[in-house]
Amino acid sequence: MKLAVLGAGAWGTALAISLSQKHAVTLWGRDTVHIERLQITRSNERYLPGIAFPDSLTIDTDLTAALAGADLSLIATSTVGLSAITALIHEHTPDLPILWACKGFDKDTGKLPHETVGQLKGTKPGIRYGALSGPSFALEVARGLPCALTLAANDLDFAREMTAQLNGPTLRIYSSDDLVGVELGGALKNVMAIAAGICDGMQLGMNARAALITRGLAEIVRLGVAMGGKSETFMGLTGLGDLVLTATGDLSRNRSVGIRLAQGEKLQSILAALGHVAEGVNSAQTALALARRHRVDMPITEAVNAVLFAQADPRDTVKQLLSRDTKPESA
Repeated sequence: MKLAVLGAGAWGTALAISLSQKHAVTLWGRDTVHIERLQITRSNERYLPGIAFPDSLTIDTDLTAALAGADLSLIATSTVGLSAITALIHEHTPDLPILWACKGFDKDTGKLPHETVGQLKGTKPGIRYGALSGPSFALEVARGLPCALTLAANDLDFAREMTAQLNGPTLRIYSSDDLVGVELGGALKNVMAIAAGICDGMQLGMNARAALITRGLAEIVRLGVAMGGKSETFMGLTGLGDLVLTATGDLSRNRSVGIRLAQGEKLQSILAALGHVAEGVNSAQTALALARRHRVDMPITEAVNAVLFAQADPRDTVKQLLSRDTKPESA
């Protein structure tokens, strides 16, 4: 199968490297200077230093050439770039199936990725698209370490077909038709990872972090089910699995944001220093708005928003969470 991976950041490059073990993969990005550098060095030193590209991976600055003859396009930009890249694909190859590997909400509309793509692609019969999500750090995938993901699509047969095709030596992929659940798990876990980072930055201990992750998952499930996701999805790779990784892993950008906020740094300086997108910052306000719209109680999400956007002191915010009235755990 011929694949066009669009987006040459850390995640797009890692997926292109991994998938090129089985398929003919072309990696494309908007930044021509960056792509030309990748062609010369055969590595992505900006995002994945020390990882050499396999000979089977093609790098191209020309989108038309990258899409020519492709069986599948895989968008690996941030959610900010999803709409524009989808529109470009649709312009060049309107019937080409699309997968995306971004997690979050559209910053302007608050839509989930499948809503953005569906609106652009329309309802013509045979239009196939889906999300590739799960617990995955780009650096580990690029190094060839084992990883398991879920592929959720608007058509279950398409999900199963792509799962069989993309499943590889180090990339284990499962199929699903629960786009809402898979995408909400991927978006909301980033918000909870910021909260976990605040907990770690305040040195509250592993007991506190475990409690926060567990109660964070409860929030994710409440909102997810209210929005039409399946409860079992949130117990899987794109819910619990991705939450645990992002809330505990040292490679997590969202957790890093929380740690540094707890240490007194300002949000803008943290984001400027990261050099990568921390999707939880963009997702937090949308998550809270959705919680209020669906009348779902999400106190951790409220607390993260207060710290991010209302200059609330992390220590005071934690005290408020701990002082909430007791209630049954299942409530």
